[in-house]
Amino acid sequence: MGLFYLKLGFGGTHKVIRCKMNMNAMKREVVPGKKTTHHVKIYTLSTCGWCKKTKELLKALDVAFEYVDVDQLSGEDYTEATEEVKKYNPYRTYPTIVIDHGKHVILGFKDKEIMERLR
Repeated sequence: MGLFYLKLGFGGTHKVIRCKMNMNAMKREVVPGKKTTHHVKIYTLSTCGWCKKTKELLKALDVAFEYVDVDQLSGEDYTEATEEVKKYNPYRTYPTIVIDHGKHVILGFKDKEIMERLR
């Protein structure tokens, strides 16, 4: 059975989704934006300055995105997230930005490249 936890907000706030369609679904944060042309998922660390800059840039560009603060996970969620990151980035550096389910991957805060890919 599915189990969902939602933290909804208004005025530019984001929602927290915990989707348990299967027992291995990991927590991710969803940030709404008017630009939804691309599917954008970023893997971040909560203490990483470059990760924060990436989130700020995406918000400023009004791009809808989801992110996972990998260092805030534990157990199976942590293992699942690090395995996902390794698929796109074997060095597991942060932020790892995955656009359109891996069609484009950007490693690190590269503002010009991010803006170019999300035009």
